Amino acid sequence: STTIKLILNMLFKDSGSITVLGKDNVKELDSVKEDIGVVFDECCFPPELNAKRLQKIMKAAYRQWDDAAYEGYLKQFDLPMNRSIGKFSRGMKMKLSMAVALSHKAKLLILDEATSGLDPVVRDDIIDILMDFTKEEDHSILMSSHIVSDLEKACDYIAFLHKGRLVLCEEKDRLYEQYRAIHCTEQQLAAIDKAAVIGKKVGSFGAEAIVWKDAVPEGIQGYPIDIEKLFIFMVKEGG
Repeated sequence: STTIKLILNMLFKDSGSITVLGKDNVKELDSVKEDIGVVFDECCFPPELNAKRLQKIMKAAYRQWDDAAYEGYLKQFDLPMNRSIGKFSRGMKMKLSMAVALSHKAKLLILDEATSGLDPVVRDDIIDILMDFTKEEDHSILMSSHIVSDLEKACDYIAFLHKGRLVLCEEKDRLYEQYRAIHCTEQQLAAIDKAAVIGKKVGSFGAEAIVWKDAVPEGIQGYPIDIEKLFIFMVKEGG
């Protein structure tokens, strides 16, 4: 969330520079805002507005606003034009935010915990929309979420931040290729090179670990990793 706020100039950086789609996010702020659509974890639109009045405001705010696209998304999401936003459910508000973000020809969507607190059906609908958006070659998504399964469905690259430190940044498919989950005895785990063990959990029923694929001992079955468990093991192992 802090990274996203820095990108959007909601926080001011102490040093360094930020470019968005090749543009300086401070010097070229107006142009940057035209190219990005943003969805936060809470709907930011005034509750007394309805979708129709919001449409007029957004049309004045964005040069490339597309009425037909907006109305199409409202129909797709089954959102009423004339009901006040304050009477929308959380899921409806998130879908309205998505409709606005997708209706001004944005090339980059930025989502800050946009799927948190939503029921699984609404979350799945939003993930489908994101995947459709990224089918366009010049479209990208930056998504912040604690729901790892959403990241696994929608993202090509995954970064993991913990206590302000970048713990991991890797192509999702490479994570699946590089690591394996294993179940073994404590003695078998101790025989593996410590540098190859990403994280482990030892209990009364044996040991569970995530290791480099090439380090899986002969005779022990390696299984595809669970990325959420990989993150947990990394935090516990690294502190």
